[in-house]
Amino acid sequence: MPEAWEADPSSPLIRRLGRSPAELGTTGGEQGCPDIWELANGDIAVVGIDLTSSYLPHLPPELTVGPDERIVVIPRRTAAAAKADLPDA
Repeated sequence: MPEAWEADPSSPLIRRLGRSPAELGTTGGEQGCPDIWELANGDIAVVGIDLTSSYLPHLPPELTVGPDERIVVIPRRTAAAAKADLPDA
């Protein structure tokens, strides 16, 4: 049985995936989220709006959110812009 994945908080951010929030027009004229970054260990960091409390009462049976996890929402265009930078496997 494979080991459970654990985030490594010591892995640095190395590059943005996709275009910046300013380029995509998702900042409302402010600097900030949403954004997607690759970490040195290959994991992905997502900056978005924490909507965990809004979604928890309505989760489908196959979706669980651990006590140390959050449901983060980003615009579709942010994810689409990162697609070309993501590996296939």
